[in-house]
Amino acid sequence: MKTFLETGAPIVAIAFWLIANIACTSSPASPSSTVAASSTPLAHADVEPSTSASQPNEFLASGPIIVENEVDVAAQRDGVVAKISAEPGTALKTGQLLATLDDRQISADLEAARAKTRSTENDLKNWEAEAKVLESDYARAQKMWEAQIIPKEQLEHARYKAESDQWDVKRVSELLTNAKATELSLELEMEKTRITAPFNGVVARRYVRAGQSVVKNDRLFWVTAVAPLRIRVTLPEKFLGRVHPGTIVGITVVEGSDPRRYRAKVIEVSPVVDPSSDTIEVLAELTGDTAGLRPGMRADLHVANVP
Repeated sequence: MKTFLETGAPIVAIAFWLIANIACTSSPASPSSTVAASSTPLAHADVEPSTSASQPNEFLASGPIIVENEVDVAAQRDGVVAKISAEPGTALKTGQLLATLDDRQISADLEAARAKTRSTENDLKNWEAEAKVLESDYARAQKMWEAQIIPKEQLEHARYKAESDQWDVKRVSELLTNAKATELSLELEMEKTRITAPFNGVVARRYVRAGQSVVKNDRLFWVTAVAPLRIRVTLPEKFLGRVHPGTIVGITVVEGSDPRRYRAKVIEVSPVVDPSSDTIEVLAELTGDTAGLRPGMRADLHVANVP
C-alpha cells in the first residue's frame, strides 16, 4: 500500500483529513437536553399539595360533626297513628306536621266541655241578674224600715236573700272556671294528637307507621337540624389559654374522598381540665361553604401546635 507521502499528496490535504476524523468521533453534550432536565422539577412544583394533609406544626384532634338541635320526637299521649305526613329526608319548618293520632274521642269530649262551658256561663249570667234584683229589694227594704213601714224582721229577710244569692253567684263562677279548665285541658290533649317539628331541620328517621298503636314517650321521628355544623373535640391541657373563642381552625373529613379543608371558629372552650385525661373540651362552629359535610361525619380539627 502506498502512503500519502509516496503518492505525493500534499501535506495540507493530510492535515484536513485528520481534522475531519476528529470532528466526527467527538460528541459534545446537547444544550437542549440540559434545559429539559432542569425544567422537570419545576413542573412538579406547580401542583398544589392536598389541603387535607396535616402540617408539621399542627396538632390533630378527631371528633364528630354535630348540630345543636337533634332530638327524637316522642308521643305525648297514648293513641293510634292516623296519618303520616313526613318521611325521612323531608325538609321541615318549625311547627310543620309530622303525623296525626286518632283524635275522634278527644274531639267529642272537647265539644261536650265547650257546651258545658256555655251552659255554665248562661247560669252565671242568670244568677248575677237575680243578685241585682235581690240587692235592689234589700235597698228598698232598708228605706221602708227607716220609714218604719216594715218591721226589722222583714228587712233582715231581704238582706239574707241578697247575701245568699251572692254566694250562689260565686259558686256558679267557680263552676265556670272549672269548666273552662276542663276545656283547656282537652284542647291541650287535642294538640298532642298533632305531632309537629320542634325546629327547622330534616326528618332523619321515622319509627312508626300509620295504624300503629303508641303509648306516651314512644319514639316517633328523629329530627335533626342541618346547620350550623359544629365539631366537639378534646385537646391536651397545654392548649389551655392558647385556644380561645374566636380562634380559627381547619377541619378535614377523616374518611371519604373530600380533600378540602374547611374553616371553623372556636365558640366554646372548657374552663376546667378533665383530671382523668388531662384534656380540655373545645367546641368549634364551621363557617363558609359546608355543602360536603353532614352531621355524624367524623372529622379532624387542625390547630397550631404549641410546645
